[in-house]
Amino acid sequence: MSHGPSRRRFLALGAGAVGGAAAASLLPPSVHAALAMPAPKGGLSAIKHVVFLMQENRSFDHYFGTLRGVRGFGDRNAITLPSGRPVFEQPAGSAAVLPFPVKDAAAHVGKDLQWISALPHGWDDGQQAAAKGWHDGWVAAKSSATMTYYQRQDIPLQYELADTFTVCDHYHCSVLSSTSPNRNYHVSGHTGYEPGTTRRAVDNSAYAEDTHAGYTWSNAGEILEAAGHSWKVYQEWDNYEDNNLEFFARFRQIARAALQGDHRSLDSFYSALAKASPADQERMLARLEEGVARLSPQDRSLYDRALRRGRPETLAASFRADVESGRLPKVSYIVPSAADSEHPSASSPIQSARITYDILDAIASTPEVWRSTALFVTYDENDGFFDHVPPPLPPADQADDHYDGRPIGLGMRVPMIVVSPWTVGGYVCSQIFDHSSTVRFLERWLGVRFPDITRWRRTVAGDLTSAFDFTASGPRPTPAEPAEVPAFTGRWRPAPPADQRMPVQEEGSRPARPLPYQPDGWGVVEAGRLKLTLANTGTESVHMAIYPYAGEFTVPVHVDVLGSATVEAPVPNGSYNLTLTGPNGFRREFAGTLSGAAAGVRVESEVEGRRQSLRLTVTNGGDRAVELRIAPLAYGGDERTFTLGPGHRRHVTWHCREGQGWYDLRVTCEQDPSYVRRLMGHIENGRPSVTG
Repeated sequence: MSHGPSRRRFLALGAGAVGGAAAASLLPPSVHAALAMPAPKGGLSAIKHVVFLMQENRSFDHYFGTLRGVRGFGDRNAITLPSGRPVFEQPAGSAAVLPFPVKDAAAHVGKDLQWISALPHGWDDGQQAAAKGWHDGWVAAKSSATMTYYQRQDIPLQYELADTFTVCDHYHCSVLSSTSPNRNYHVSGHTGYEPGTTRRAVDNSAYAEDTHAGYTWSNAGEILEAAGHSWKVYQEWDNYEDNNLEFFARFRQIARAALQGDHRSLDSFYSALAKASPADQERMLARLEEGVARLSPQDRSLYDRALRRGRPETLAASFRADVESGRLPKVSYIVPSAADSEHPSASSPIQSARITYDILDAIASTPEVWRSTALFVTYDENDGFFDHVPPPLPPADQADDHYDGRPIGLGMRVPMIVVSPWTVGGYVCSQIFDHSSTVRFLERWLGVRFPDITRWRRTVAGDLTSAFDFTASGPRPTPAEPAEVPAFTGRWRPAPPADQRMPVQEEGSRPARPLPYQPDGWGVVEAGRLKLTLANTGTESVHMAIYPYAGEFTVPVHVDVLGSATVEAPVPNGSYNLTLTGPNGFRREFAGTLSGAAAGVRVESEVEGRRQSLRLTVTNGGDRAVELRIAPLAYGGDERTFTLGPGHRRHVTWHCREGQGWYDLRVTCEQDPSYVRRLMGHIENGRPSVTG
């Protein structure tokens, strides 16, 4: 029986479906058969197995900037840089670099687009790219290659997964840094301190396994084990040091006991094993098994679940064997080898599609497992690749989420696709998530508790349950044949073309999951200051960022809102220009002066979710009549113009149902060109919608 493509095969290059157009599918035939079955009912209780496949080092824009219907290169809510340029025009000295296709750069230098190299992706350059929230340090920190991106024809399996299941377009990595601290969040919801120091674990110091004592805070392995839930890490001799459970003290101690003093760490053991002769390999493995046999039953269980490694090229077969035999645990962590990791230093998107394909095929080939499994496919960090959405950052008073005077995260957006019978249909979920969301999903599903997740992380990021719809299932595509992995031709770094232009995102919208947010905001001038009221009548806190373009603050201000909050902004030179942003296209713009004709004009808003309308209350607190104009910038509706005398008030209701809840309005004043209020966003009503 065929178990999917061999290591030298990948999924055929070919354009996937755009806007519903028919095209050859790259998903395993078993997935198509599974998609024909109705999704089971029962909510979270219908899930019996959760599988996490975390790959390496790709940003959301780098992979999905051109994908239709997500916050990509066509984002209407993209921020403006302090220079006045769009965020997509990243400064490079006196010039700028725009996003450019890997394909075009490869053709220019005669290279294969699959084999680009990694870029800087550490703590310092991550902070430099984020630029204290201004998001304009990418080229200086990472090089101009940061702006390169793939398109549908380059990574067809990844695009088809997004088209078939649910993609999360506000999923961030956890740390503005490298792999290891981000994977700490994935297995514990936290990154603490390096052993015996006051230095936060924000880099890859744990890779010094022979001397590293191990982390001591709580982790998924010990928590699941103590609660009696089955779990397992699937890995091979080469696990690319991506199993972060190995870096925790309990597992360090177990590994060293099993190694019986021959090596200080499993990584050094398997590095030596790979270089040994076949006969010496068998001797070394037998010696290791002697040590494992001497472990206590409790330590032996932890070793078998977290530390045992399979022979090369056996990970997918081992996973499939557990699926077919009924031994698949409740929680599975897939840790691919370097060659299958998708890392731009050791792998490629097409090469690594093999492991994704194999895991999908293993799950879908056993219908009862498919009908009870959720697979989360994500990436540990963004490498050095650009993403245009600035991450939510912790307010200054959240000390646990800062280190050395700098925010630990959230990090940049990375892809997350949720594959299950309850996520079918090509949906997007735009709730804010990060890697702590994966363990929070375990909390919600299994009733366990991860005690080290900070209060701010729990406030800013969701638990991934909003990506699911337990009431319906969606459509299915058609299969294609695998093809050969292109020969390795050497790593290279893409360079932007001389003639730069903005990429065009695929046309069309995408069905969207309902969100727990209902954000709003307005600003009024009082006593020479601009008083901002931030509101959210949703069920979960929403993160907002205020960008000060007239020097009101030195850096963007971040606020988490459930209910309401106020922020007072100084108006240092008699004029103000602030932009308030939030997830899923939420935006408010406030511009004007203290002395203009419209200085006393207030535009207060109220979101009416049930009616999907926006109610504006416009008040003229000045001493002269003004003519005001409310104009739609998108989503339809008729322009409205009216004169408002001193002390007068007018109510305007803007119905958004025709635009499926979306609105984008600008309020201006004929007598005061400096005055602008812009209101943009989506009105939630608890039901699925479409992207705007």
